[in-house]
Amino acid sequence: MSDFFKKLFLPITATLDFIQKYFKALLFILIVLILFAPGSAESLNVPNLATVKLSGPIVDGEKVLKELKELEEDETIKGVLLLVNSPGGAVAPSVEISLAVKRMKKKKPIVAYAAGTMASGSYYASIWADRIVANPAATIGSIGVIMEGLNVEKLIDRLGIKPQVVKAGRYKEAGTPFREWTPEERHEIETHVLDIYRMFVEDVAKARHLDPDHPETFADARIFIAAKARKIGLIDRVGSLEEAKEITKALSGVKEARWKEKSKWEEYLENLTEESARMFANQLKGWIIH
Repeated sequence: MSDFFKKLFLPITATLDFIQKYFKALLFILIVLILFAPGSAESLNVPNLATVKLSGPIVDGEKVLKELKELEEDETIKGVLLLVNSPGGAVAPSVEISLAVKRMKKKKPIVAYAAGTMASGSYYASIWADRIVANPAATIGSIGVIMEGLNVEKLIDRLGIKPQVVKAGRYKEAGTPFREWTPEERHEIETHVLDIYRMFVEDVAKARHLDPDHPETFADARIFIAAKARKIGLIDRVGSLEEAKEITKALSGVKEARWKEKSKWEEYLENLTEESARMFANQLKGWIIH
């Protein structure tokens, strides 16, 4: 009799045994399906607009540059919205992103939106956009350059540490933290900082049609709330994210906006990258646009 019931319920018990044995694998497959399955029939439509996020300290512009390049070459994408919320960062990647925006502008419209902070290097990155729109409470500007360093000479003396240096080149040790900079080294560093600052000011003036002979009106590392930034010409409009999207749509000429959406997995990786950048922000060394 027991064999009869075993055979009778065999399909059910076998199924339960299989589920129990391979539960983790099934759960993984289910998560993958949820992450990558299209949410609706609308997602099957080819997107014609896209967003790129520039957030957190600009340490390495590789990710943003890759996205901009791909969208520039994607003929189905007719317009791009650069979402900015960054205090700035290293000079070279900021300038590189700025040049990428300038290249894209020749092929398709790109709008920059200041979601929170568009200052220093992140403002530099945005200057060539067709339009710059800012949240009413956004912080704009900080057009300036800074190099920071430490003098730990007294500390290493207390610890009984004595640096040993072999160098070739008069200014090779300029910026060292192990002693006070000589007047000549400080002058050389100041000259370099001023060179970068002049480049920054000239590029902003050219992109935004401002007077490079009067940088005190828009530069000098001053920061402005959105309304003031608009008055002096640093941005084009004060408005919401939705308004920035509408401007992008209008400039692109599409009748129906279909925004390219990232998968949940891509969003997770993006958030993880941003958090890592914030963790290492305080360890930034070198030339910083500030």
